[in-house]
Amino acid sequence: MPKGMHFSRRRKGITNYRKRLALLKSGIPRAVVRFSNAKITVQIIDFAKEGDKVLASASSTDVAGAGWKGSKTNIPASYLSGMMAAKRAMKAGVSSAVLDIGRITPTPGGRAFATLKGLVDGGLEVPHSEDLFPDEGRINGSHISDKLSKDFDKVMKKIEGGKK
Repeated sequence: MPKGMHFSRRRKGITNYRKRLALLKSGIPRAVVRFSNAKITVQIIDFAKEGDKVLASASSTDVAGAGWKGSKTNIPASYLSGMMAAKRAMKAGVSSAVLDIGRITPTPGGRAFATLKGLVDGGLEVPHSEDLFPDEGRINGSHISDKLSKDFDKVMKKIEGGKK
């Protein structure tokens, strides 16, 4: 490789290989959180030489399938996606993970940390600081509308009950 030439994913700004290596050295599965314009994806991924293995996964589309009628990209959807991924990870035998938000800007009280709170409340052990979480009103959607808050409670009961 010519001097100054980097891997394609590094040049495009997709992967920070130093952060990835530091996360992989922990030996703990990663809780990978990614946002698109249409949905939120949470995957519990373990490293393998032949390629990463997805142990559990959930997205805001799955949450919508459980009865969520709100946006698939807001804070309540992030929390519910994290909760669902944690429940699925626990069924798959995963008890701990380390958060991997990739190139998402870590904003305290933002969607990434709402997802983290969902993972933690779902039973996964993830190193974190309580200061980063959004407040309860933002998590349950009461800052948006009371109807959304009621939908949140219904979907939350379905996820905790283990139904899809």
